[in-house]
Amino acid sequence: MLFAIINTDRPASLDLRMATRTEHLAYLDSKMGTIINGGAMLDTEGKPAGSLLIVEAETIEDARALAAGDPYAKAGLFEGSVVRPFRQVYVNGGRA
Repeated sequence: MLFAIINTDRPASLDLRMATRTEHLAYLDSKMGTIINGGAMLDTEGKPAGSLLIVEAETIEDARALAAGDPYAKAGLFEGSVVRPFRQVYVNGGRA
């Protein structure tokens, strides 16, 4: 099943994000088989302000565990994090 993981960074936390980025990317690289799509959400100035991941997991608990294991989450970067089931309707310019 697919899940959307939506994370919002705490205000004024860009330095923490950048300091933890290498660990974060290594963690996500180790989960590449479960990640369908993902990347940073940007503020009005084009700077990272959160993230969005679409992941495949057996259960919502598994998706939450993946989100909780992220070094960004462990470092306290996120002001909020939401994990929700996701139904993909469009992909690669067409209907799924």
